[in-house]
Amino acid sequence: MKLVPAAFFGMVLGLSGIGQSWRLAAKLWQTPPLIGEIILGVAGAVWASLLLLYLVQAIRAPKIALAEIRHPVQGAMPALIGISTLLMVMAVVRYNLIAAWILAAVGVTWHMGFALYQTGAMWQGGRAAKDSVPSLYLPTVAGNFTSAAALGALGHADWGWLFLGAGVFSWLALESSIVQRLWQPEPLPASQRPLLGIQFAPPVVCAMAWLMLAPGSTDHWLLMLLGYGLFQLLLGLRLWFWLGEQSFAPSYWAYTFGIASTTVATLKLAISGISAAQILAPVIFLAANLFIGTLAVRTAYLAIRGRLFPAA
Repeated sequence: MKLVPAAFFGMVLGLSGIGQSWRLAAKLWQTPPLIGEIILGVAGAVWASLLLLYLVQAIRAPKIALAEIRHPVQGAMPALIGISTLLMVMAVVRYNLIAAWILAAVGVTWHMGFALYQTGAMWQGGRAAKDSVPSLYLPTVAGNFTSAAALGALGHADWGWLFLGAGVFSWLALESSIVQRLWQPEPLPASQRPLLGIQFAPPVVCAMAWLMLAPGSTDHWLLMLLGYGLFQLLLGLRLWFWLGEQSFAPSYWAYTFGIASTTVATLKLAISGISAAQILAPVIFLAANLFIGTLAVRTAYLAIRGRLFPAA
């Protein structure tokens, strides 16, 4: 039997983000608009396929889903189901408002239910310090940020700011614990190092969500968030070989949410006339397409060879 890990929904995050980047590139550099729509269509197909497979697995083998939720590290990954669904809102809202609202309702409901369940379990204690890894950001930080972005896309920034606030303060509360774990004498095992891609994401995902709530904003806080995100991405380049000790696996898609959100935020600031963003945008856009494109090709190769989904 093959498993469908919830972590695989991370593919949707990277694909939808780079699709949104191409939409913005069409405004900034007059690139063909169809490219972004095709990529978003692929993202939607991947999301729908994974959701169907995951639901079938949960029905046929509920113990597998429960074991994943209760795992100290992988237990945060089901948050990606809600996050990916909320990102689909931004892809379809220009085509069908009713479908976007349905996706938003489903995504926010899953996000809130899972985040409250998982956070409540953590507050009861019993976790080992070594399990404080960046995947902990997903339920309360990434979920709240994408909820805010989706509500902004639907024209309800007032509700979106509530979610953004929940995400920001959850991020600040968790970051010190996760960084302390990274500083311990025992380094992250190679199999968990791709999770550091999530560590790079909060500031730029926050900036992306902020710009969905306040389109055209050039607030200095946005530049500060982008600056922190870029610093962490440079840190990832400095640790390139250490982070890549594990052979290629779909877990490397964890890097793409931060990379894609950096690209979206930078392009939006460039469109608003921020000179620093206009200088950085071409480099970031090219690098993001190369990185995510490479992951997509290698993942497709695994799928063709029948080696994408791990055995139970």
